[in-house]
Amino acid sequence: MNSPTRPVVLCVDDEDSQLMLRKMLFEQAGFEFLGVQSGTEALKLFRARDVGVVVLDYWMSGMKGTEIAVEMKRQRPKVPIIVLSGFGLLPGEASLVNAWFQKGKIQPEDLVREVQRLVGRSTDTQQNTT
Repeated sequence: MNSPTRPVVLCVDDEDSQLMLRKMLFEQAGFEFLGVQSGTEALKLFRARDVGVVVLDYWMSGMKGTEIAVEMKRQRPKVPIIVLSGFGLLPGEASLVNAWFQKGKIQPEDLVREVQRLVGRSTDTQQNTT
């Protein structure tokens, strides 16, 4: 008998401490966690793995989170994307993401709940189309 696979959350943040915190949070919530610190690494992993939800930092060295989101949506438009930022999204960027949260104002458990909600919705959509 096959064991059910855990949903995969891909977190992209150039701050190591943020990735370590999210790793603990998401693994405790039953997710498989993938964490990377650059857009290039994120896109490579996104192509190679079946990712359920992506959590992106907006401001990173080298590439903004929304630049990564554009490429991810081009490859797999149904994968939900959450952007975390200390600032607001610019006009037009909101269409790229399923949720945007201000870093200083979101509680860790709220982020986990939003990912759970998006994974559930994404799974339901995939099941209804097969």
